[in-house]
Amino acid sequence: MTDRTDADEVLSSLLGLLKNCAGLDLTAEIQHPEVHGESSPEAIQVELAGSDTPLLLNRDGELLHAIEHIASAMLRLAPEERDRISFDAAGFHAERLREIHRLAEDALVKVRLTLVPYTFPPMTARERRLLHLALAHSGLSTASTGEHRSRSVVLYPAGVSPPPDAGSRG
Repeated sequence: MTDRTDADEVLSSLLGLLKNCAGLDLTAEIQHPEVHGESSPEAIQVELAGSDTPLLLNRDGELLHAIEHIASAMLRLAPEERDRISFDAAGFHAERLREIHRLAEDALVKVRLTLVPYTFPPMTARERRLLHLALAHSGLSTASTGEHRSRSVVLYPAGVSPPPDAGSRG
């Protein structure tokens, strides 16, 4: 990623385009959350607000995710770096994270009771990563399976490993 000042300029440019060319009524607060007690140029959070916020959140945040994807491309982030930038509006991602943790806890109970693998609904790459992290403390194995928009996470019971052809954690 470019340095913090360059990244902020690129993001400000993108947000200006959204306002001027797309006519969206949005304001943005760009933050660099602290990592180990100091601000990190590698992590960027952008909080969007304004009267057009509902447009960002339609269809499970499709436009919000698209803006995030465009920002990642403009910052020339490699695929494995794309989770360093996060866009949110009206607490959408925070609520989704709570939902992912609820799904993880429910699935853990189900898998431990039934001893049958559980396949979660398809999710974005970031959501799958968060789900893998939420399940990591369980001691049970997880793997991603499927392709593109159909990619999902499978949680396996104790003593059961993902098949060799199962995707990696991601």
